[in-house]
Amino acid sequence: MKTIGFIGAGNMATAIIGGLLKSGVVDGNHIKVYDIMQEKLKKMSDDMGVTACGSAAEAADADITVLAVKPQNYAEVLESIKDAVTDDKVIVTIAAGISTDYIAKAIGHDCPMVRVMPNTPLLLGVGATALCRHNISDDNFEFIYNMFANSGTVAVLDEAQMNSVIAVNGSSPAYIYLFAKAMIDYAVKEGIDEQAASKLVCASLKGSAEMIERSGDTPDTLIKKVSSPGGTTLKALEKLEQRNFYDTIIEAMDACTKRAEELSK
Repeated sequence: MKTIGFIGAGNMATAIIGGLLKSGVVDGNHIKVYDIMQEKLKKMSDDMGVTACGSAAEAADADITVLAVKPQNYAEVLESIKDAVTDDKVIVTIAAGISTDYIAKAIGHDCPMVRVMPNTPLLLGVGATALCRHNISDDNFEFIYNMFANSGTVAVLDEAQMNSVIAVNGSSPAYIYLFAKAMIDYAVKEGIDEQAASKLVCASLKGSAEMIERSGDTPDTLIKKVSSPGGTTLKALEKLEQRNFYDTIIEAMDACTKRAEELSK
């Protein structure tokens, strides 16, 4: 059974570890975790049965090391673990903008790596994860692929696309939450019970996603099927078009990608 070390015990690490334990691929005895926040680390150890480590280097003494820290902390973390890394260690990185080339240079080893962009619904087992592979065997890549497939949908991309995809799945839940908030707030303003509105909005979002995925129709066709001539939906769409809703979404995603490029190392 492989040992997996996690550096960082935040939401993403919690989601990935939860998926691993649920699938039975590894047990808590084969998962090691380090975090500078000792209280958070202790809670994870108590709740999930993983081994709490006293340093990043200790956690990195594993078959697979998952770097689950913020981009701005990478230089410090990589410096602290480079003596524990060998050419055959597998590294998984989930930070925006951090390239496999940067990691290889920082640790002095062009070891097997997988660069990953997950999103927070991973916490519920319905995540959307993009990943790319670097210098890694098919067996090891399949193992890491399944680490994320256990908690949702996975797509494999080229590394050149990993900054752009952040806007597609990594950051996009926030746009959707904002859209949902506006819909719920409008309903409440009109006197509709907030809980009832929230249920209807959530069901509409889920159902719409299912239609895109399963109907065989394009989004343009689905829009037309909802929009009766002279009807209420067209009035709403006209207002969105007047406010450049579509273009604003594209511009927002472009801003997200540009920020990822700024963070790139």
